[in-house]
Amino acid sequence: MPRRPSRQTAALLTALAREPEEWRYGYELGKQVELEAGTLYPILMRLCDRGLLEATWEAEPPPGRPRRHLYRLTGEGERAATELAADAPPARPARRPQPALRQI
Repeated sequence: MPRRPSRQTAALLTALAREPEEWRYGYELGKQVELEAGTLYPILMRLCDRGLLEATWEAEPPPGRPRRHLYRLTGEGERAATELAADAPPARPARRPQPALRQI
């Protein structure tokens, strides 16, 4: 990846990298990373165009439901997700809750 991806793209790559061999469908990914279809699908298409994702149609959907488009990381996509994770800033430690002030 020549430049740092957007926050949304990074979230999508990270989600896919959790199970890189698994085929995932867009609606599931969108819910997981909290992206609307108008943001999600252009990112998925762009990642496919760049060779970071592969896409296919679901082979045998259940009766009464149309086929879904499925996505998973390519080897290059896995490397990009690994680099992204390595470059991520360290997580800030959670703040300990302050004790409640008692009113007198």
